[in-house]
Amino acid sequence: MTVLRTPAPNTGLADFLARADKEREARGEGPLPARPADAVLTLLALRGADRRTGVPEPTARLLGPVLHEDLPVLLWGTPEEVDAVPEILAALAGRLRADGRLNAKRHARLLAAIEEAVPEFRRAMADPWNLTWPRWYASLLRADGVDAGDPEAVRAWLAAHEDTPHADRPALPAPLHRSDVAARTFAVRVRLGETLLAAFARDVEVSSPAGPLLPGLLPDADRPDEELPAELERVAAALGDRWTAAGLGEALAEPDGPHAALAPGPESIPHFALADRLLGEHLDYYGDATRPLPPPPEPPAPDRIRSLLHAAPLPAALAAGSGDVPPAIAERCFTGPAAAVWADGTPEELTDLAADVLAAVVEDVGATSGSEYALDAAHLLYALYERGGTPDSVVRKAAESGGLPVDPDLEDDPVPVPDGGPDGRPYAMPPRDRLPALLGVPAPELEDLVEPADLEAHARALAEVVDRLAATGCVFRAGDAYGLTPLGGAVVRRVLTAGHVAAPGDEEISEWEAAEVVAAVGSWPERTAADALSRWTAGRGVTAWGELLDAVEAAKAADFHGVDTAALFVRLALAAVPAEALRGALTHPATGARAHRLLAARGEAAPQDAERVPQDARAVLILEELDDHRHGDVRARPPAAGAAEQDAGARALPGAFDAAAAHWPGGARALAGALVRADRDTARDVLDALAAHHPDPEVAALAERTAKALRRTNAGKRRDRWRPRS
Repeated sequence: MTVLRTPAPNTGLADFLARADKEREARGEGPLPARPADAVLTLLALRGADRRTGVPEPTARLLGPVLHEDLPVLLWGTPEEVDAVPEILAALAGRLRADGRLNAKRHARLLAAIEEAVPEFRRAMADPWNLTWPRWYASLLRADGVDAGDPEAVRAWLAAHEDTPHADRPALPAPLHRSDVAARTFAVRVRLGETLLAAFARDVEVSSPAGPLLPGLLPDADRPDEELPAELERVAAALGDRWTAAGLGEALAEPDGPHAALAPGPESIPHFALADRLLGEHLDYYGDATRPLPPPPEPPAPDRIRSLLHAAPLPAALAAGSGDVPPAIAERCFTGPAAAVWADGTPEELTDLAADVLAAVVEDVGATSGSEYALDAAHLLYALYERGGTPDSVVRKAAESGGLPVDPDLEDDPVPVPDGGPDGRPYAMPPRDRLPALLGVPAPELEDLVEPADLEAHARALAEVVDRLAATGCVFRAGDAYGLTPLGGAVVRRVLTAGHVAAPGDEEISEWEAAEVVAAVGSWPERTAADALSRWTAGRGVTAWGELLDAVEAAKAADFHGVDTAALFVRLALAAVPAEALRGALTHPATGARAHRLLAARGEAAPQDAERVPQDARAVLILEELDDHRHGDVRARPPAAGAAEQDAGARALPGAFDAAAAHWPGGARALAGALVRADRDTARDVLDALAAHHPDPEVAALAERTAKALRRTNAGKRRDRWRPRS
C-alpha cells in the first residue's frame, strides 16, 4: 500500500485556528489551544460531519457522541484545555454562520445544544472510569512538568517511572484496578479503529469537496485487505499521541513496546478472566453485582501480604525459577514485571500477583485435571468466600454435587479444623459414624441413599482440586476441612472487586448506614452476620442497636416478601442485641411482635412489655408463620404423587391457623381480616391454601370468600391502571 504517513486528518485545523484566533484577538481574547481543537475537529469528522466548507460541521446529533463518548477517553486535557472545548465548538458554529451554512435561528439552536451538552462532558472528562493508560501517563508526566509534545522527554520520563520502586509510584484513582484501565484502553482502541474504518469507507464511497479525510490511505493499493488494518492502527496510535503525549503509543504498545509493562492489556492480567468468572458466579447466586458479600474473617494486615505470599509453595517455586512448575503457569503469571513486584511490590501489587497465580492455577486445573470438579475451581473459591470465608467440609460439598441431599440448615455451618492445621496427607473421608451429623441426614436414610465407596470417590475428586488450589497459599485443606487462608481471603476479595462484585471490608462496612447493614446481613451466614452486627455497633452504644431495629422495621414495611424478619432476628439474637434496644422496638407495627418474642425467649420480657406490642405486629408475625407452614406443606408433598394423594397428606397450616384464631380477639373471621391488612398478597396465598385444605367447611368457606374478594379488588386495580384513554 502506498502510504503518505501523514498523522493529521484533513480537517482544516490550521485554517480554522488562524481565522478563530484572529477574531478572538480582535475581541481581546487569547488563542484557542491547538490540541483540543485538533481532537474536536478530527472526532467530528470521523463521526461523519459534513466538511464541504473545509472544516467539520458540528450538529446537535454529533455533539453527544463526541463530547460524552470520544473526548473523555481519547483526550487528556489541562483544566484550561477542557474549558476551551465549548469555545472551540462555538467558534465552529460561528464559522458556519459566517459562511452562510447556518441562519440565525439554526445558529442559536446549535449554541443551545452545545451549552446543554457541556455539563455531561465535564462530568465524563473527570470520571475515573474513562481513564486509559495513555490518559493516565499523560496526566502523570504533565504533573511532573514534562513537555508532552517532546517524544524524547516523554520516553525519558517513562524510563524513569519504570525504574521507580512500585511503592513510590502514584496509585490509580479509587476505585480503579489495573484490569479496569486495561479493559477500558482495549475497548477504546477497538472503537477508534472501527470509527477510522468507517471514515475510510466514506472516503472511498463518497467524495468531499474538501478531499479525503484520511489522505494517507489510498484505496487503489494492491492488497488493501492485508495492509489496511495495520495502517488504521498506526493512524489511531498517532492520533492518541497527538491528544495525550507524543510517543506514548509506541512506548506502551504490547508486546514489544519498551515500556509495555507499564500498560498491561487484559491478556497480560491473568486474574482478569477469573474476575469475570467470579462475577458470573455472583450473578448466578444473586442476580445483582451490588449485592454485598460478607467480609472474610481475620483479613491480613497489608504488611503481612508479602510474607504470606513468599511462604506459599507455588509462588515461591515460581520466584525461584523451579523446573517443577508447570510452564503454562510460569509463562502466564510470572514473566515481565512479576519479579520486581515479588521483590519490592506494594501490598496491593503483591495481592494482584497472588491473584494472577491463583487464576493461572484455576485455568491449569481446568485444562489438566481429570477430576469431575476440574471446571469448578472458580466456583469453589466463590462459594468459600460467599460463606464468609469459614471452613467447609469436602465430603459435604461432594455430597451436594453427588446428588445426596444435605440439610440446608447445615450448608453454611463452619467445619472444625483439626488441631495442627494442614498436614499434606492424602485425603481420607471422615468415619462413617460422623457423616449423619456432618450431612444432616439420619443414619438409616444415609445407608439407603449412598454407597460409601461412591461418596468417597466424589470426595477424593474434590480434594484433588482443593489441594491444587492450596499450592497457591490461598486455600488450605486439613483432613476433611478446607477453606480460604487469610491470604486467600484478601486475594479472592481483590479478584471479586476487580470484577465489580460488592465485596466490602470491615472498614467499609463500619461506614454504612443501618439500612445498608440490614439489607446485607440477611443473606449472610448466621455467625458471620452476627459478628458483622457486633462490630458495626461496637462503640456506638444502644442507639446503634435501635437504629438497626428501626431499619428492620422500615425494610419489612417496604417489602413484606423480600425481608426475612425471622432470619434477621436470629442474627440479632446471635449478636446479643441488648434488651433495652428490643424494648424500644416493641411498638413497631411490623416487627414489634418479633422483638417481644426474642425478649421472652431470653427470659427478659416484663409483664407490661406484651401490652406495648401493636395488634398489627402480632398479625404480621402470625402471617409470616402461617406462610412458612404453607411452604412447608408444599415441600412435604411427594413430588410424583397424584392430586388425590397430595390432598390426603397431613398439613401443618390448618392446625396453625386454628391455634392462632383461638387466641385472636374475634376468632377466625377477625384473624383473616387482620392477615389481609398485614399483607394482601401473602394473605391471599395462605387463604387459598386454607380454602383448599382446611378440614372445617366453615373455615374453608371463610378463607375462600376472603381470598376471592382480594382477587376481585386486585383485578379492579389492574383494570383501572391499564384502562385506555378515551
